[in-house]
Amino acid sequence: MKIRKNLLDGLEQKVYIYENKKEEFILIAIPTIEWSFSLTYEEDNIQMKLFDSLKGRVSEEAANTLSLRIVQWTCEM
Repeated sequence: MKIRKNLLDGLEQKVYIYENKKEEFILIAIPTIEWSFSLTYEEDNIQMKLFDSLKGRVSEEAANTLSLRIVQWTCEM
């Protein structure tokens, strides 16, 4: 599991990223906004799916920034 720090609206939050290589999926969780998301290795349009899910919890600008960061962090794994 990777833990990344993210600043959102001036508050630092932890982003937890768990990768299950055997079952080929990634689970992302941000407890401070009570949000989690699961995706498979085969999924398309990941950034847009993350954005759509996040904008229900944070502003659209923050959701866009955070979804881009999450895609970058998951690609590093």
